[in-house]
Amino acid sequence: MERKYRVGEHVVFVDQVSVPRDAVVTIWWSGKPQYAPENPNEPGCNLAFISGDPSRDDPYGRQMERETSVVHKTNQPAHGFYWCWPDELDDGQRQRLNADKAT
Repeated sequence: MERKYRVGEHVVFVDQVSVPRDAVVTIWWSGKPQYAPENPNEPGCNLAFISGDPSRDDPYGRQMERETSVVHKTNQPAHGFYWCWPDELDDGQRQRLNADKAT
C-alpha cells in the first residue's frame, strides 16, 4: 500500500475500546516538534470519522466525530486510541471494520 502524508488521506482510527473506524486525516503533525513521535516516519494526526453510535443521527445522516493528537499504533502502548494504515489491521480488526460498514 502506498503511503502518502496529505490532508484527506484515508487511514483507520482504532478507538478507546479497540473498534476500528475508517477515518480521514485533517492534519498531520510531522514537522511540529511538540507533536513529533518517537518514530519520525509515522507522525501524529487529527482525524474525522463517521460516528459508530447509530443514535447519533440527524437530517444529514450519521454524525461526524473528530479526534485530535492521535498517534500511530507503533507509538501507542495501549490497545486503542491510535491510527494505522488499512493494511496494518489484523484479521479480527479487518473483519470488524467490514462488518460495521454493512450496517
